[in-house]
Amino acid sequence: MGVDGDLARGLSELVAPGSRVALADGCGLPYTLARPLSAVAARAGGVRLVLGWVPGPAPDLEPDAFADIRTVVGGPGARALIESGRAHRVPARLSATPALLAGPLRPDLLLATVVRDDRGDLRFGAEASWMRGLYDAGVPVAAVVSRSAPHADAGPPLAGVAVLGEVDGPDGAPHTVATPAPGDADRAVAAAVAGLVPAGARIQFGPGRLAAALVEALDVPVAVDSGLLADAVVDLDERGLLRGTPSSTALYGSPRLYDWADRLGRAGRGTVRPVEHTHDVSRLSTDPGPLVALNTALEIDRDGQVNVEGVAGSAAGMIGGHPDFAAAAVRGPGLSVIALPAAHRGRPTLVERLGGPVTTPSHDVDVVVTERGTADLRGLGRGERRRALSALWDGAVTPDG
Repeated sequence: MGVDGDLARGLSELVAPGSRVALADGCGLPYTLARPLSAVAARAGGVRLVLGWVPGPAPDLEPDAFADIRTVVGGPGARALIESGRAHRVPARLSATPALLAGPLRPDLLLATVVRDDRGDLRFGAEASWMRGLYDAGVPVAAVVSRSAPHADAGPPLAGVAVLGEVDGPDGAPHTVATPAPGDADRAVAAAVAGLVPAGARIQFGPGRLAAALVEALDVPVAVDSGLLADAVVDLDERGLLRGTPSSTALYGSPRLYDWADRLGRAGRGTVRPVEHTHDVSRLSTDPGPLVALNTALEIDRDGQVNVEGVAGSAAGMIGGHPDFAAAAVRGPGLSVIALPAAHRGRPTLVERLGGPVTTPSHDVDVVVTERGTADLRGLGRGERRRALSALWDGAVTPDG
C-alpha cells in the first residue's frame, strides 16, 4: 500500500467529517503527513485545518481539500496560502495562541512529530510551542515518530499518542536553514547592540545574519531566554559565553544546531519548552538577570511603531513573539532593542506611515539601532522620539547615540 497509504489509513480512523485538525508547527512540522492528510480530508469533507508556524514549503498540502485553513503564526511556508487568500492569518502574539487554540480554534486532533527518548518514551522533538498545551488539555494526538529529529523537549513524556508510523533520514529530520555570513552593516549594528548587553543578562534573539553578528560581538557571559534557538547559540556556547541551559519554544537552524540540542536533551537539559513558559511576559520581566530583547523589523515609523508582518499586502513576516519579548523587556530592568538596516532594497526603513500593521507599539521600544548609530528613546516625549529617530536616519547622531 506504500507509506502514504499506510498513513492515510491511520488518519482516516481519526479525521471525522467537519472536524478541525491542527498540524504541529515549527521545523519539526510533520511534512510527511501533508499528502495523506489532504487525501483523507478531501474524502471526509468539511475538515478545517489549523497551522502554526510553517518555516518551510509544504507542497504536498492541498488547500482545496480543506473547508477552511487558518494559521495562528504564519511563516515562509504559509506565505503563498495567505497571500492567495487560501488561508487566513489570525493576528495574535505568540503568548495568545494557547488561549486561541483552547477556545475558538480548539482542534479535535493534533498531528505532530515525536521522538523516542533513551527509555523508549515519546516526547516532542525540535519544538514544544503550543502543542504541549493542547496535549495537556486532552486534545487527542497522533504522530509520526522520527528517528532523526533531536531530543530537545524539556517536558515530561507523552502518553496516549496514536503512532501513525516511523520516519527516518530526510523525511524525519527537521527543516533546516543556513545562516548567511554577516555583512559590514550587520557587524556595525551588532557592535552597538553588544555594548548594551551587561554581563549576566538574558538575551533574546532570532535567526539570521544579525544574530550571528551579535554573538561575534559579545564578550560577556549571557543566558539565552528566547522564542527560537538558532545556530548562533552554538557559537556562543563554543566561545564559553553561554550561561546555563538556553530556553526556547522551538529550534530553527542547521544540523549543527540540532545535533547540539540533541546532546543536551539526552543529558537531561532539554532546550524547548511550551509557549506558556517561554513567552510568559511576567516571568520574562522578573526572572534573574535583565532581559535584553533584540528584535528586527521590516520598517519603523517616526513614532517608533514597528511592523514585522509585511509591507504592501505581503505576508513576508509574522507577529510571533516580537511584542511579547519587547513588552517584557521594557517592564523589567532590561532593554527592548529594535535593530534594522537604515535601508532595504534602496528604500529607507524609517517611514511616515507603516506599509502594514503595527506589530509592536512604540511604548515597547527602548532603543533603535542601525548601522548609522543608536537612538535611545527612553524617557523621551513623543516629539523628542520623532526627532531622535529622524536624526538617526539622517546620520546626525554619533555611533554611540
